Amino acid sequence: MSFLKRLFGIGEDSAKIKELLANGAIVIDVRSKAEFAGGHYKGSKNIPLDQLSSHVNEIKKYNTPIVVCCASGMRSGSAASTLKKEGIEVYNGGGWTSL
Repeated sequence: MSFLKRLFGIGEDSAKIKELLANGAIVIDVRSKAEFAGGHYKGSKNIPLDQLSSHVNEIKKYNTPIVVCCASGMRSGSAASTLKKEGIEVYNGGGWTSL
């Protein structure tokens, strides 16, 4: 598990995620639009993983921590890695139902 945690950020500290959410972090759901339409974390923004790179400048303008989520934590791990490389403070929230 520690390899996956390092690679994808799976298993971020849930207390930290809850603190971030309580303090106004933005939640970005990287699932497809159809998956998002089937249910999502209240107030989250939907930016599918395959479109994330084209939204980096928009995300940087939020100027607040970002929590990414998906169905299981794999796509959000990839999204977190992409955004970290761009200098964005981002945390992998894992599956959206765990938020």
